[in-house]
Amino acid sequence: MARISVQAPAPKPDPELKKLSVFLGHWKRVREFKPGPLGPGGKFTIDWTTRMILGGFFLQGRLKQKGPSGWTQALEISGYDPVNKNFPYQSYMDDGSAFSGVLTVTQNTYLFTGKVVIAGKQYQIKAPFIPAADFASGTFQGEISVDGQTWTPWFEERFTKVKPAAKK
Repeated sequence: MARISVQAPAPKPDPELKKLSVFLGHWKRVREFKPGPLGPGGKFTIDWTTRMILGGFFLQGRLKQKGPSGWTQALEISGYDPVNKNFPYQSYMDDGSAFSGVLTVTQNTYLFTGKVVIAGKQYQIKAPFIPAADFASGTFQGEISVDGQTWTPWFEERFTKVKPAAKK
């Protein structure tokens, strides 16, 4: 008796993931935190590199930032959720902070919403990223809320794509 073997075609990344391509590459970022529930604020310089991983199903970002208290690093992962039609986002920092939420894309605005846990306290966040027409720069403005009702400015940031991309 012959055996019949059925192989499913290899899965392919959802075409919606192409919307994350705006973030691919190596970036320099300058962020200014505003005084608020997390302290007095301050300026940070950020070196950020992103690439697609795991067969193109996920965007990975790695960043190093220098601010008033020194250097910190983070690992970020985004993918696509076809059921909710958004991009789940997770970020973990070497100071124990963790961000989780979703990215929604509407025309030329990439809106991050979710929560951040810093020093054992949870805050709501929202931050739209608006790329320039050439996708080589952009602005990012974040707001934070202790209760999900009252929002205050959290940070302002400028992105600039660096060419060529940094080598590992």
